[in-house]
Amino acid sequence: MSRKQRILKKRYAVFCEGDTEYNYTEKMRKKQGVELVLKPINMHGGGYSNFLRQIKKESQTNYLAKFIIVDADRAAVDPGEKENFLKLLEYCRIQNDKGNTPLFVIADNPDFEYVACLHDADYRGQDTKSYIVKTWGYKGLETFKNDPEVYEFLNSGKKSFENMLEIVRKQDKLVKNQYEIKKKTFDISIKSTIYNQDMFDQRVSNIEEFFDVIDW
Repeated sequence: MSRKQRILKKRYAVFCEGDTEYNYTEKMRKKQGVELVLKPINMHGGGYSNFLRQIKKESQTNYLAKFIIVDADRAAVDPGEKENFLKLLEYCRIQNDKGNTPLFVIADNPDFEYVACLHDADYRGQDTKSYIVKTWGYKGLETFKNDPEVYEFLNSGKKSFENMLEIVRKQDKLVKNQYEIKKKTFDISIKSTIYNQDMFDQRVSNIEEFFDVIDW
């Protein structure tokens, strides 16, 4: 009798800016198969220094990679926050160079609400708050942010993450991780993290790296 093949669990930690990203990732986690484990950690805001503190505390190494999904809007307008953003990037670079658990900084500029709007095939770059309220019918931005069913909503009708990925793949990046995955061993390494500050005045994201790495 042949032995049952052991399924390698692919474990990832996801540090989320707030409720929207957390609710989205939490539903992704529930929809996946047994081979994928996502651990979303809700940062409830607090800025980039809060992310850095939490990443240092969450030192578990049984993850294939850790994703730090941040809104870039604060770094764009606040010199102090920009400095903290660069400290976060530098810490991740150092850990990646050491060959520790890969740390992917995913920078949504200005925020995840922009990435959410890109799910909609009808979205043409309008103001995101106005689009979420007037077109999608949410009472306000906070209602949208707190919606536990946000993943289902953004993947219904003419909305899908495939629409969003198609657009962000064509964009220049504020942050871009150059990484390699060895498929046989599922060993992930980040060769370099490129930061282009000229992109602060553009609406961009590198969230496709998250989807590509977890092979969604």
